[in-house]
Amino acid sequence: MLSLEDRLRAALAEDIGRGDATTLATIPASQMARAEILLKESGVLSGLEVAGRVFSLVDPELSVHWSAADGEQRERGPIGTVEGPARSLLSAERLALNLLQRLSGVATQTRRHVDALGPGRTQLLDTRKTTPLWRDLEKQAVRYGGGVNHRAGLDDGILIKDNHVAAAGGVTEAIHRARGHAYLLKVECEVGDLNGLREALRAGADRVLLDNMNDDLLAEAVTVRNELAPTSPWKPAAT
Repeated sequence: MLSLEDRLRAALAEDIGRGDATTLATIPASQMARAEILLKESGVLSGLEVAGRVFSLVDPELSVHWSAADGEQRERGPIGTVEGPARSLLSAERLALNLLQRLSGVATQTRRHVDALGPGRTQLLDTRKTTPLWRDLEKQAVRYGGGVNHRAGLDDGILIKDNHVAAAGGVTEAIHRARGHAYLLKVECEVGDLNGLREALRAGADRVLLDNMNDDLLAEAVTVRNELAPTSPWKPAAT
């Protein structure tokens, strides 16, 4: 996997290209500037550290000072300053702000859903539906928002989805094949109805993903799980 610095350098190259034409044409090389970074609405912050790295990669002479921290819930207002050569500041600001806005948005939206779930055993898990090459940062933002990370990639857990079930010839067969191939990994199986849930539990799935079920079906699924609990290793702590 590319390091964060390599990804940031590639993103800067994409944005700046052969040079920031507007800034080079309008701002003297000797001009200095100070910018205040403002939070325009309340939310959970994420990406401050990485935004700071963007500024330092563009120009080590840029000095970044944060008055807030990643993971902090803040109301609208100033959260930091950047000082240094004006050309460098202007060239770096777009990528830094893009990352800061995106990651803080993920953290804030996660917190809203976590708060809506209220107290109890239910946890909010994320998915692999992330921005390519920025998954680690977005999953970190989920944690800042109070969520729980699911798989980081295809190599750290087994999740049998409908296409796997179809290709394997059924839920039970897919789970048995998974058990035989990767015995050190947890086996999770996606199901879309109660019959699939019963089959997955009886086949020994460690976790079951209930796909697109309405509230009534989810309630029934909990009942089914409780009925089969003595014969199933499945634990419902994170669903």
